[in-house]
Amino acid sequence: MMSPSILNAIVGDLRRIVGDRWVIDQRELIESYLRDETPDPVRPKPAENLVLVKPSSTEEVSLILKIANSRGIPVFPVGGRTGLVGGAVPTEPGIILSLERMNRIEVDRDNLMAVAEAGATLADLIKAAEDAGLFFPPHPGDEGAQIGGLIATNAGGSRAIKYGVMRNYIKGLEVVLPTGEILSLGGKTLKNNVGYDLMQLIIGSEGTLCVITKAVIRLFPKSRYMLTLVIPFNTRSDALKSVPAILRSGVTPLAIEYVQINEVLEAARHLNESWPVQKGFAQLIIILDGMSQDEVLKACEELSLVCEANNALDILLAETPAEQSRILKIRSSIYTALKPNMIDILDVTVPPSCLEELMNEVDAVGSKYRVYLPVYGHAGDGNLHVHIMKEGVENEETAKKIKDEIYERAVRLGGTITGEHGIGKIRLENLHMVLSEKHIDLLRSIKRVFDPNNILNPRRLL
Repeated sequence: MMSPSILNAIVGDLRRIVGDRWVIDQRELIESYLRDETPDPVRPKPAENLVLVKPSSTEEVSLILKIANSRGIPVFPVGGRTGLVGGAVPTEPGIILSLERMNRIEVDRDNLMAVAEAGATLADLIKAAEDAGLFFPPHPGDEGAQIGGLIATNAGGSRAIKYGVMRNYIKGLEVVLPTGEILSLGGKTLKNNVGYDLMQLIIGSEGTLCVITKAVIRLFPKSRYMLTLVIPFNTRSDALKSVPAILRSGVTPLAIEYVQINEVLEAARHLNESWPVQKGFAQLIIILDGMSQDEVLKACEELSLVCEANNALDILLAETPAEQSRILKIRSSIYTALKPNMIDILDVTVPPSCLEELMNEVDAVGSKYRVYLPVYGHAGDGNLHVHIMKEGVENEETAKKIKDEIYERAVRLGGTITGEHGIGKIRLENLHMVLSEKHIDLLRSIKRVFDPNNILNPRRLL
């Protein structure tokens, strides 16, 4: 482990690079940078002896990394700290690198591209696109998340069913290697077939290979009309049988979300709001968009017939932006509402046709341990959020057994242990469930090529 005196010796150098104001070593002033949104019981413990540095340019990032690399000092890049697997928690003495000052965005309307610095937020990007009459299709969740973090985690979200994940929108990257070199990858071209695609390797690398400083992001024409359906069913089976039928119908919704009545009502209470549909045990929230009202209403009619054939109850149609926004806000608040009573949140993913079987397996695990495991998720892409709650779970070992059994059952169904949240620091021990030793060894080799001194977000497995 690095000696605290080594870190203290470079504080003066860091201040000369970014200015006194942007180097902070008082613990009480960096507390919010020591955690993310991972539930408290499983979130890694941050290290002591940390210094927070806030550069304003790629060149400053390069100088910081050169100093850290020469001294063997760990560096932990952080964004909006909205992650759920402890990926940005600084677990060794070292430098917390926040790019929040690097938040400029330029929109190129002619090429339908945005050039965004890593510290700009999702909200900033959405607004910049809208101001230019364009649209950034994905919505990975918390709009306080920063662009660099969204790319580093290949963030997904509810709109992935139609528009894909962050990977589908990144056309270029500017990055700084742990050794300080600056690389420019890709650009505004729509085709690029030169050499190995290092950009795709970096997307989703969770801050272990380089520091992302800037991105070229593809935008789209703005949808002119959008509506939201809330469709209740008496049984989960009826709700989930509707999903493959919807996907076969030829209509591709912006989102197909699955919720259960208890959890969505809890989220509404948490916000002091009312949920508009009180019927049914299971509900689908479907968002449709298009370039005309007739196009979207026709799609709505088609999907209503599909769901009614699977015993849907009265369907709510929300057309006003205010009502649609309220529905999405409540759905997005389920995690926040449950978090105080939660041990962990999983995001297992299976082929969409296996989602009902996975939920039955989750119920079986809950029955085995005599606990209730709330579930909801992105039904259209088979991504399920399972919450392990404190009630009835005797200790940490029991929670681990529940998690491992759910993972095992998801993998058995042809799925994976994470579809959105990533590995971070709290899922490393489960990598062997989905990756062979050779696969893991290749990851180690790639890490060594990019980061020979293992300074960037160091993790024991790598």
